[in-house]
Amino acid sequence: VQLQASGGGLVQAGGSLRLSCQAIGSDFNIIHMGWYRQAPGKQREPVAVIITDTESRIDYANSVKGRFTISRDNALNMVNLQMNSLKPEDTAVYYCGVAWRGSSGAHASWGQGTQLTVSS
Repeated sequence: VQLQASGGGLVQAGGSLRLSCQAIGSDFNIIHMGWYRQAPGKQREPVAVIITDTESRIDYANSVKGRFTISRDNALNMVNLQMNSLKPEDTAVYYCGVAWRGSSGAHASWGQGTQLTVSS
């Protein structure tokens, strides 16, 4: 499974941006899929993740609750992250990540990362 991500860029504080990510492959089922971010000098952290395997649940980082909304298109194996009221502290490289199950077991894939810069 490969991930094709789009979005990111430069935006002013208070602005909005949308990230999209599509999982491309054959004969796989998504366990969970979402967006993660890594700011300079910090570890990668989950931002918004949709769990689809055993239950349908969405987990948001506390720092983005009420501002970010993740949605999915099951037919396209795609997730979208709508980011509103952006803050300078949201500046990071954003990665799409997916855990998936195929004939050989469970696997994980990462997208290439996209830079989001929020200017004050």
